[in-house]
Amino acid sequence: MQELSARDITVLFLSLGILLGAARLMGELAQRLRQPAVLGELLAGVLLGPTVLGTVAPELNAFLFPAEGPSAVALKAIATLAIALYLMVAGIEVDLSTIWRQGRIGAKIGLASVAIPFACGLAAAWLAPMALGRRPEADGLVFMLFLAVALSISALPVIAKTLMDMDLYRSDLGMVVVSAAILNDLVGWIIFAVLLGLLGHGEGNGIVLTITLALAFSAVMLTVGRWLIHKALPYVQAYTRWPAGELSFAIILALLGAAFAAWIGIHAIFGAFLVGAALGDSVHLRERTRVTIEHFISSIFAPLFFAGIGLHVNFRAHFDGLLVLKVLALTVACKLAGGYLGARWGRMPAREAWAVGFAMVSVGAMGIIVGLIALQAGIIGQRLFVALVIMAMATAMLSGPALRLILKPARKWAPRDALSAKLFLRHLKFCTRREALEEMVHAACTVAGLDPQRILTEVWSREETLSTGIGNGIALPHARVAGLREPILTVGICDGGIDFDAPDGQPAHILFLILTPADDPRAQLTMAAEIARLFRKQAVLDRALRTRSFTDFLALMSTSTESDPIR
Repeated sequence: MQELSARDITVLFLSLGILLGAARLMGELAQRLRQPAVLGELLAGVLLGPTVLGTVAPELNAFLFPAEGPSAVALKAIATLAIALYLMVAGIEVDLSTIWRQGRIGAKIGLASVAIPFACGLAAAWLAPMALGRRPEADGLVFMLFLAVALSISALPVIAKTLMDMDLYRSDLGMVVVSAAILNDLVGWIIFAVLLGLLGHGEGNGIVLTITLALAFSAVMLTVGRWLIHKALPYVQAYTRWPAGELSFAIILALLGAAFAAWIGIHAIFGAFLVGAALGDSVHLRERTRVTIEHFISSIFAPLFFAGIGLHVNFRAHFDGLLVLKVLALTVACKLAGGYLGARWGRMPAREAWAVGFAMVSVGAMGIIVGLIALQAGIIGQRLFVALVIMAMATAMLSGPALRLILKPARKWAPRDALSAKLFLRHLKFCTRREALEEMVHAACTVAGLDPQRILTEVWSREETLSTGIGNGIALPHARVAGLREPILTVGICDGGIDFDAPDGQPAHILFLILTPADDPRAQLTMAAEIARLFRKQAVLDRALRTRSFTDFLALMSTSTESDPIR
């Protein structure tokens, strides 16, 4: 039996560290640009793989990411574990009760958004298989089913995140879209499990037996298994240390589900997905545990998997522009039609139906996973896989802007969006109210190119009408400025405090000067409410006064926004 040598271990940890570092960096950059993190993670793999690094420095690429040997096997094993755990997280997001709560409308949209693209995929693969990248040796029926699944599946995480960013997640429209996407994913993955069964990779199982076992496994996990997990969770929480017991319970079940799925002849990820769906539907699963699992896997395992895709495919050599356009046009047309017609079937207004259609267009990471499995199984070649990856990313990027264009929601401004190093005054030179405001206004006007005197007059006029000290050491002077396009937030800190006539009688130590566009009345209210919520605890104010740089203050704002407990 071949073992990992000291050199193999060195290369393995070095490659993992570089791959994860690059994936996280590029993922963060993608999110800053309001794009899915997976886009940046994939790009990191493209840069480190044969497409870029393999062309510029082939020896370094071969050293860090060998195609054969113990290190390559270990990397592949880690990638398999990573995607199984990622699908468990995707399953946890499948709230089965949401489908029932939304009733017929969500069900109609979900079914139509699967059936119409599925039928389109079957027809296209039957009429023009070679034009769509089918390998000559691939089975025709299997290829047709694969393309149908690839076109019909949706990216639930991307859809949910887009709705959250637009403050639509808890709306009636948002809940209908989410319920439809949940049903879409559930049906899509069950069909894909049947497709995997047709490949006949079971350990001694026939195709019929494999498909039967896959369907039976789905039915059991979503009924009896779901009930057993629901009953077991309170015992896990009562008799194990939290959160270790609950986290271990979830991951152990996912691994066992993955093992059973692999044994019956379908991919391990399907078992992990079903376990996640059964686990996530229990009201006993704590929200903090759910978030911890999602953050841990999405921050470590998912970036490794998606970046790893770029290590094995040369996107430059296998890029076919015409094939990309065919796949992208087919996907967008079919999925848009499925979502729109399903919404109209459910008697939704035309405008909302178009919004539903574009929301359901997103294929995202789920489409990439389906494509990768098909590539590994020999159903498709690298040309079609590259086209599918580009299609999946393009559709994920399309949904958000299209929804904003159709619905035109008011943008929700967050304080963090308007912060900058030039507008952070750690030590105010003056500690009287008028002089401090004058100093902060001057800094804001220098950055924005505004008239300091005019802005100071407006800010001071508002201050004289009613003091903006809100208590707990915070003051929120503000003004709405004609011609301003985006909010400007200036932060000034005075350790000694400034009298802002606050309700609690305490001096203000941190001043937030909020300048917002005159035609956007919500911006000022939103930012003021968020700052007040954030600094309602004395612990946050104390930590803010201990900051010594803009980076420290920005880190405080970011971490305090994401979690209430401050220690």
